[in-house]
Amino acid sequence: MPRKMGGNRGATLALLFACGLMLIATAKAADLGSESDDFEDGYVEDVQEEPIATEGDEKLAYESPVIDHKKFHFADHFDDVEASRKKWVLSQAKKDDIAEEISKYDGIWNWESPQRIVWANDLGLVLKSKAKHAAISAPLRKPFEFKQDKPLVVQYEVTLQEGQECGGSYLKLLSAGKDTEQLKAFNDKTPYTIMFGPDKCGNDVKMHFIFRHVNPINGTITEKHCNKPKNRLEEPFKDKLPHLYQLVVRPDNSFEIRVDHKIINEGSLLTDFKPPVNPPAEIDDPNDRKPDAWDEREKIPDPTAQKPEDWDEDAPPQLPDTDAVMPNGWLENEPDMIFDPTATKPDDWDSEIDGEWEAPLVDNPVCEKAPGCGKWKAPLIPNPNYKGKWRAPMIENPNYQGKWAPRKIANPDFFEDLKPFQMTPISAVGLELWSMSSDILFDNLIITDDVEVARDFAANSFDIKRRYIDRESKTFWHRLMRRMNYKPGWWALYFLYLLIPASCYVFYLYRRAKEDSAAKKAAAQAKKTDEPQPDDQPEAEEEESDLSGERAAGDSSKESTPLSASPKKKSQKSELDDNEEETKAAENQEEPAQTEETNTKTRKRQARKE
Repeated sequence: MPRKMGGNRGATLALLFACGLMLIATAKAADLGSESDDFEDGYVEDVQEEPIATEGDEKLAYESPVIDHKKFHFADHFDDVEASRKKWVLSQAKKDDIAEEISKYDGIWNWESPQRIVWANDLGLVLKSKAKHAAISAPLRKPFEFKQDKPLVVQYEVTLQEGQECGGSYLKLLSAGKDTEQLKAFNDKTPYTIMFGPDKCGNDVKMHFIFRHVNPINGTITEKHCNKPKNRLEEPFKDKLPHLYQLVVRPDNSFEIRVDHKIINEGSLLTDFKPPVNPPAEIDDPNDRKPDAWDEREKIPDPTAQKPEDWDEDAPPQLPDTDAVMPNGWLENEPDMIFDPTATKPDDWDSEIDGEWEAPLVDNPVCEKAPGCGKWKAPLIPNPNYKGKWRAPMIENPNYQGKWAPRKIANPDFFEDLKPFQMTPISAVGLELWSMSSDILFDNLIITDDVEVARDFAANSFDIKRRYIDRESKTFWHRLMRRMNYKPGWWALYFLYLLIPASCYVFYLYRRAKEDSAAKKAAAQAKKTDEPQPDDQPEAEEEESDLSGERAAGDSSKESTPLSASPKKKSQKSELDDNEEETKAAENQEEPAQTEETNTKTRKRQARKE
């Protein structure tokens, strides 16, 4: 009978529909991944005209921030390409102590829109090349003097449009002096006062804040590195969104580092840097030596203790078990290993060079079923009299003098700088980078002495940009890409991998349902016609074949009535009875051999009928 697959067809079609939706989602994710390698949170469609979008009553439209030069030591939003190009100077220097073919600063810089355009008139300075040294710098409108009673505020945006696996996107605030007068010679050795910004290589994520401190006694310069923030900063290196970095250094020696307006690190120039600004007042005397008689032992063996007389240091830790007996069937005369009887000496074996050839050893096959072979030895058990080597118990050392340390002397290089904020003046800002990722976009770079000015500048540039992107990122696909950790390509492959067995199974169910449906339709059609149906009634088919043979053996002039093709068993039974009567009449006219054969068949049919 055909299977009833009507209920399964609905489930199969539902599963096919779900798989189709999965394929569409995978194709869309793969398509987005092909356009931007890794889909990122906050993806915005490219536009050629400036959009004006509304969020409630708020209009989100970008206009280049107005720069009041009186409020800034340096400011560039990079939107005015001609004016910005006049500020920046491309380095033509070479790095020292490096191979000639890679020593040149040949990284490519360009002024262009972001890859994912939000507003067409919002441009940035982009490092286009990767795995190359790149350097570019610009002079400040007026040098920043740390002697004034105002803070230093450095603020800029970075968009890692291709993500970042290894490389930096930090700034260098170049020190005023002869070495920075020619910015075409800007290189890694150019003196700087502060280095600030993100850096990453592998799992090592940093937020640099380094300042070069001048020793007030001898004029030597030492780099002071800020302590690492407690929280890791991995998101800006993979989400491909604009991020705002801000450093504030105040005259009271305090500092703040913010990312997207959130404080990630703060402290003091005096206490939160390594090495510290001020050296210790006292140091260890390099000429002091520990006396030979100095006793640093806190405990010593008890000199009054005596080893007990019954203490046997020579007693072995284990002894043979005297109660053990050799197992039955142990083959003492059979070795554990024998020479391989199937081995043959190699043809190229030279006895003079290689020595006398011996077949390799293999396990003795005789020992496989025996408890063991070779000389039997009793197993070892722990020695109850074993005590090991005797040692005297430990007691407090009456002559203990403590841990020796060299005496302290006054540090000849000691100084106390209580105002490390007063650093070397800054005359230029530079980007001297090496990165394994391309298309790093810098935007809205400012240096000022007013925190409110920097906040207002961000409000008219970064803040409005992020609000627009965050609003666009609320769509389904952007949330989906965030769940995919901005790597849709791998997820697409994963979905395709899972879809292969699912598709095969769905196809199998579909074919089986189709075959069963066809069989069911054929059975239903058979009930409406008089055509013979051998599949529905196999017994009728067998009986019909027997009757055909009997008719062939009987009188050919006598017509026989064919079996009915009706599926009803009652009709079939009545027709078989009629055929039996005809067969009996034919038996009287057959020859003996034929009669015997016919009777045999008749008996078979009658027995089957009964």
